[in-house]
Amino acid sequence: MGVDGGKIVVLDGHTLNPGDLRWAELEALGPLTVYDRTPPDEVLPRAAGARAVLTNKTVLGRAEIEGLPELRYIGVLATGFDVVNLDAARRGRITVTNVPAYATMSVAQMTMALLLEFTHRLGEHSRAVREGRWTASPDFCFWDYPLVELAGLSLGVVGFGNIGRAVASAAQCLGMHVRAARRGAPDPASWPVSFVDLETLFRQSDVVSLHCPLTPETEGLVNAERLSWMKPTAYLINTARGRLVDEQALADALNGGHLAGAGLDVLSREPPSPDNPLLTARNCLVTPHIAWATKASRERLLTTAVENLRAFLERRPKNVVVSR
Repeated sequence: MGVDGGKIVVLDGHTLNPGDLRWAELEALGPLTVYDRTPPDEVLPRAAGARAVLTNKTVLGRAEIEGLPELRYIGVLATGFDVVNLDAARRGRITVTNVPAYATMSVAQMTMALLLEFTHRLGEHSRAVREGRWTASPDFCFWDYPLVELAGLSLGVVGFGNIGRAVASAAQCLGMHVRAARRGAPDPASWPVSFVDLETLFRQSDVVSLHCPLTPETEGLVNAERLSWMKPTAYLINTARGRLVDEQALADALNGGHLAGAGLDVLSREPPSPDNPLLTARNCLVTPHIAWATKASRERLLTTAVENLRAFLERRPKNVVVSR
């Protein structure tokens, strides 16, 4: 079974499958070419003649889509689909699909890992022990940072979809009170959380965690004004999209002592430029966009991506972002 007799191209397969997964099920759907990475100037030559293209972070903008007249299907190997120009896809009658919910538990786990690192500074204290400071200590224990108990503190969740709800559940298990802000009117009986407006959430939360999609409305959501609403003892966690945050404003807040810390798994540009102000900001933990990347999560992602393409070929498309 092929894509109308055409080939399938994966533009950037390395992060999904660095060698510990198999492409066999995708290959069974048609002639398959997998590239580990594709620079922007290679997108058109590599995807030429393809009826189906799969991409994670390689951009398929207007020029790329218009330059691929045989293209009929774009499978985004992620939940977010901001790498695809959806207007161009509609005009080209190209179906676009994504993979929702595959990384829910992995991202929730990473969110809590970033927060828990701030509460006990495990890395810093383990390093101190290795350096011999415990051996030389006159006391049976020591600590270099405040040790924080989360029970009784308030977590503000911005975006109450699958991941936001999973984070809320984890936080409640640790005794935290949860506030949430989301689009639409949630059923208050469905979740034992307080639904509030953004200003209330930023002002009253001890931790603000971002779980909303990147849209024109949410880009720069965390700006200087909203950061000024936060308590100086509060933490910001972002495992969603880097461009939700005004990075210079956040760096200024951290360096000025107006915020206790920030834990970030995403930045506006990835890999970041060396002069990104958050790389040297005070009390800022930055990890290299790995919240989604557990093996279990990547297995679910690949399985769903194959199912998406198979469903399209059988004329019953699912997880559709744009329909032909």
